[in-house]
Amino acid sequence: MEMSVFLQSVIDADDMPVVICDTNHTIIYMNPTAVERYARRGGAELVGKSLLDCHNAESNIMIEKVVDWFGRSRDNNKVYTFHNKENHDIYMIALRDDTGKLIGYYEKHELRTPETETRYNMD
Repeated sequence: MEMSVFLQSVIDADDMPVVICDTNHTIIYMNPTAVERYARRGGAELVGKSLLDCHNAESNIMIEKVVDWFGRSRDNNKVYTFHNKENHDIYMIALRDDTGKLIGYYEKHELRTPETETRYNMD
């Protein structure tokens, strides 16, 4: 099986939204959680469209600045962008090819509420 199948499976299994864009800000993939989260804005229909069309002018300026920063160094790979009302910290993460060239970025949510589930609960 191709590695891409495994990678897509990892992204799709994430219970936080993942929106992947190329360096032109075109949305190239949304995991099922992202499709559901952004259903009011078009859901799966957003794939192929510009991420910049989903944000206000101020946000677009910051997105452009972050992508420019990503492009300046292979070491520039993660930027905290904000904390939302759902207790998620939101980051922009650089995506690079095997040479280190910037090929895109994605939005990553990290939940800050401690887990309450019992460890290894498989019931």
